[in-house]
Amino acid sequence: MARVSTEQQPQPSTERLERAVRAAETALIEYEIAVETFRIEVENFSRLHQQRLGPVYQRLDELDAEIAEAVAARSGDAGDLRRARQARAAVAPMPGVDELLGGWVQSEGMSPEAQAMLTGASVRPPERVRPSEEARRRYRELMRKAHPDLVTDERERARREEFVVRVNRAYADGDEAALAALAEEWAAGPRPEPDPLTRGEELYARLEWLAQRKEWLGRVVADLEASAIGSMLKLAEDDPDGLLAQIAEQLAEQVREREARLAELLAGR
Repeated sequence: MARVSTEQQPQPSTERLERAVRAAETALIEYEIAVETFRIEVENFSRLHQQRLGPVYQRLDELDAEIAEAVAARSGDAGDLRRARQARAAVAPMPGVDELLGGWVQSEGMSPEAQAMLTGASVRPPERVRPSEEARRRYRELMRKAHPDLVTDERERARREEFVVRVNRAYADGDEAALAALAEEWAAGPRPEPDPLTRGEELYARLEWLAQRKEWLGRVVADLEASAIGSMLKLAEDDPDGLLAQIAEQLAEQVREREARLAELLAGR
């Protein structure tokens, strides 16, 4: 039997590294999609929570102040009068930076409206916490095709990063039409050539970077889950929009209870 020369034999160590890199890249991309999806849901939940429930919280604060004032008016007690002043102060706080600057600059930076004037970004609030199933499908497809982590060439990576920013923005807005347009744009664009992974040193470095990237994403997820909104979302992963409705109903019940209490106090004058 003829012997195969060493030059004709495959390099198993390199082949194994190539398979490991491809598997790690695929796993990392899926993880990044999950992280970004969760981040967008946290952001949307926070915006919708403030938009829909902010006025209800304000109504509760006003009722608390009126109840405290009614109690103080009946008792004349110094402690009741102090609590009434504190409750009223919570309803009408001193003007903040937002009000003094007309709402264009907020304590955490420029308002969304001001940023939109500079960047053209949409400030339209999302319609719901979780974008539609069609938007989610298009988003995942685009991320799996265009994700920057699929390439190592810096110019191609930069092009993909810019594209992914627009994909994320369209998905956050739940804009199916924009996602469809982006899919067409990607399909018509230049197709990157696969990375020639020929050196074991490069493959080892790639695996190390992928591991570091996943570790960083893990910290991002931990911070999101530890936040107040993230914790609330974890309680209703299957129906976050339903959680908003549930909270709204609970707040409405609290409003009804306080209104009844206030009416009782005023009737007893």
